[in-house]
Amino acid sequence: MAADLEVVNLFIIAGGTLAIPILAFVASFLLWPSALIKVYYWYWRRTLGLQVRYADCGGYRFCYACRGKPGMRPSILMLHGFSAHKDTWLSVVKYLPKHLHIVCVDMPGHEGTTRTNTEDYSIQGQVKRIHQFVETIHLNRKPFHVVGTSMGGNVAGVYAACYQKEICSMTLICPDGIRHPCETKFDNHLQDLEHSNYTLNIPLIPTTPEEMEDMFRLCSHVRFKIPQQILQGLVDVRQPHNTFYEKVFMEIVGEPSRYALQEHLHLITAPLQVIWGKKDQVVDVSGAAVIAEVLPGCRVDLLENCGHSVVMERPCRTAKLILEFIILQQDTRGGTKKFY
Repeated sequence: MAADLEVVNLFIIAGGTLAIPILAFVASFLLWPSALIKVYYWYWRRTLGLQVRYADCGGYRFCYACRGKPGMRPSILMLHGFSAHKDTWLSVVKYLPKHLHIVCVDMPGHEGTTRTNTEDYSIQGQVKRIHQFVETIHLNRKPFHVVGTSMGGNVAGVYAACYQKEICSMTLICPDGIRHPCETKFDNHLQDLEHSNYTLNIPLIPTTPEEMEDMFRLCSHVRFKIPQQILQGLVDVRQPHNTFYEKVFMEIVGEPSRYALQEHLHLITAPLQVIWGKKDQVVDVSGAAVIAEVLPGCRVDLLENCGHSVVMERPCRTAKLILEFIILQQDTRGGTKKFY
């Protein structure tokens, strides 16, 4: 009987101990979802071995996450899209070998990187800032591989055109900055915005959980079931930055940023890989053919049943394609063949 009571007491103590973190989690989920989202990113960075660091240059601070050290293989610089952040790449980094040197930087004004003025938010302005970052952390001591998605793809392409000797190879994922022949759902939204003199809400800058869900539907072909509390948390995290996002948006859809990538394609000399979701409703997949026409030697990988958010929808496939391409380029140059 005494032993039974001890077991019961043990379960009561254990249950009470477990109840505290469980209740804390539930409270965070219901009351402070934005805090839970930040903890989620922190946990995954830690799990994947990524360290958050800062690079200061002339009063300007860059925030970035990195893993591994420069070695025989090329470093990988990853540039995220509009209104995103360095943690966008966590799902892809998960599937990349841990010994590769990976750098995921917050784009100018985004997340932990210094916010200045609109000159830094145009595509050319962002290219200059990213080059400043690259020089500050000495990433260009040897040519590196650059990966960019959406707005980051536009920046990556223009960067490769302007700093040819620094890039050994590159991957553009659903890049913005191309005059694609076919219109998308987002193009229609953009036309409505222009006709309203930008008084309508911008689909990529949600202010309510409902608008956040609409943005996910626009950007992703895969339908993710996201709880209302998490949608609210995502809105809460982004809300303080919406004025900044509006400024960036106006810069990248205006001249000369809007088609900056296309105007610089002829200057790109590094081996190029293009990855695109066939169901992209933001930047039409027909843009891949436009790029291939100017750079016929590029590799094009089109993903079935995938939208604009390739990194989120097909992280494993994306990582595999990037790695295969880097290995191919290394083998072609007679570099190190053993990558795993």
